[in-house]
Amino acid sequence: MDRDQALAIVREYVTSDSLLRHMLAVEAALRHYARLFGEDEARWGIIGLLHDFDWEIHPTLEHHPQDGAPLLRARGVPEDVIQSVLSHAEHTGVPRTALRDRALFACDEVTGLIAAVALVRPSRSLADLTPASVRKKWKDRAFAAGVNREDIERGARELGLDVWDHVGHVITAMRGIADQLGLAGNPPSPTSQSSL
Repeated sequence: MDRDQALAIVREYVTSDSLLRHMLAVEAALRHYARLFGEDEARWGIIGLLHDFDWEIHPTLEHHPQDGAPLLRARGVPEDVIQSVLSHAEHTGVPRTALRDRALFACDEVTGLIAAVALVRPSRSLADLTPASVRKKWKDRAFAAGVNREDIERGARELGLDVWDHVGHVITAMRGIADQLGLAGNPPSPTSQSSL
């Protein structure tokens, strides 16, 4: 399976721009970690891209992602990719045995928090976002309340990383596709350009 085939599956099931951006962010983060760990970047990227492909048709934990697995099998997705997709959801009971499984779990929640922090900054950009900026918002449990901070901490631990080092890695990964994520920022105003 290649990225174009995975993207065709995503396009078949995903209509929400925000969900697509999330999946692209997780893909970028997994590709980054694959490079860092000397693993198969293309394979890890496909896992990140596909992990939430069925959320719109199975938007509850009773069905996502386990009811999506047969759909992936019917489209010829390799079983190891499906295993990783299933393992990212605690409620499936599918263990995270491979490093790529742990990376997917670690990156899933944190991409949403990073995007939320970037969007409330004056720049609306990942370019000037730092782990320290994310850490400031981390403490405010009302901010991005749907993000499970305990899962982010557990995911970093499962990768053997400090949570803020992990956040830094994911910011770096997401910067590489900031335009696709709508997080490239606001263009400078004419007055600020003239002062450069």
